Amino acid sequence: MKAVARHIAGLLILFAPAAAAQEYPARPVRLIVATAPGGLMDVPARLLAGHFESLFGQRLLIENRGGAGGVLAGDAVAKALPDGYTLAQIQMSNAAVNPFLVKDMPFDPLVDFAPVAPLTSSPVVVAIGASLPADTLAEFIALAKRAPGKLNYGTAGRGTTPHLAGELFSLAAGVRLTAVHYRGAGPALADLLAGQVQAAFVGLGVVRPHIATGRLKALAVSQATRLQAAPAIPTAAESGLPGFELNTWFGVVAPKGTPERTVAVLARMIHAMQDNPAVLSRFAENGLEALRESPAQFAVRMRRDHEKMRALVSAAGLRPE
Repeated sequence: MKAVARHIAGLLILFAPAAAAQEYPARPVRLIVATAPGGLMDVPARLLAGHFESLFGQRLLIENRGGAGGVLAGDAVAKALPDGYTLAQIQMSNAAVNPFLVKDMPFDPLVDFAPVAPLTSSPVVVAIGASLPADTLAEFIALAKRAPGKLNYGTAGRGTTPHLAGELFSLAAGVRLTAVHYRGAGPALADLLAGQVQAAFVGLGVVRPHIATGRLKALAVSQATRLQAAPAIPTAAESGLPGFELNTWFGVVAPKGTPERTVAVLARMIHAMQDNPAVLSRFAENGLEALRESPAQFAVRMRRDHEKMRALVSAAGLRPE
């Protein structure tokens, strides 16, 4: 109990100066989530809403605004008043991929957003159907090399992380897979389970139940270290493919021009949430890991991923549509 009391006292000391200086937030804050309701992005958003209210006594109103690959949500925030009362929760592809695949983007995510902080990070899992005659990543690559273009992988749509992860995998492994695009991860997963496609590059939360029942095989994760929530799945590097690393993230941004003090208050709130064991447990259940960075570090990450995705989109021969 003493440890809990010290933690609460520390939070009060941490937030009191900014609250006294600006009285922020003095009313409910809107968080626009760049996907439809019920998706994986809702997990950190709902946790954030609860934590926000417990700390500030104000509501964080979640507004799911899917469509156009997150462009609609991003545009709404980019054009909002920079007063800290309209925020967006975006994912890596919204900031690092859309500029290269969406014609006539109405905003520039590197210019029109004030990065606040990332929430979570997650790799993709190389998942294949249980009937495919491969039990390791090396065997899957060998199978793909014997039948160029004959193995299909399902994606959540053109330009999504599952699509680009497949492109990166093909380049790193020197194989040719055929992308089959669906209107979301759900239909792609259904066809993977039905054997209509042979593979998918998706978050652990999407395939975990089917790995547990043996309907799918998890061959590798696309990050340098094993997932804490699934330590039995090897990394791609451990499986002989060191060039296959791709982490996506969910993070909070504000409109350009939002006061730095307000951004700092929000970032500290997110970091406090990431210290909560119950929150970390919920992240792990969904194959997510906390990603703790300052606003400046988050800005560097956004720019670095922007350039990495520029190179990948170019190498894959993709064009804006």
